[in-house]
Amino acid sequence: MCGIAGYVTSKEGNDPSWLLRPMADAMRHRGPDDEGYFQEAGVGLAVRRLSIVDLVCGRQPISNEDGTIHVVFNGEIYNYIELRADLGFAQEIVAAGKRSAGKKAAQLRCN
Repeated sequence: MCGIAGYVTSKEGNDPSWLLRPMADAMRHRGPDDEGYFQEAGVGLAVRRLSIVDLVCGRQPISNEDGTIHVVFNGEIYNYIELRADLGFAQEIVAAGKRSAGKKAAQLRCN
């Protein structure tokens, strides 16, 4: 079990960043082993993690190689051993998706 929280705002002067840690704290029972945060203007992500597999390298949020895309997720990647062998490491999955879909496709999914 894990927990994900976040916010997006486009209103100037509206800064809900103070809510991010309390939201993550409210989900502590869903992920007592680790927590992670990402914040920049108008966007905040929080994750609480229950560490079962990949205890050391499973920290989130993860980002692509140039730090322009950040993601938190919850779920099982059942073929992670094969993916890791093919791609090198889990973060490369996100970067490869961005490269294959192209920037325009990624922007369409975000809008």
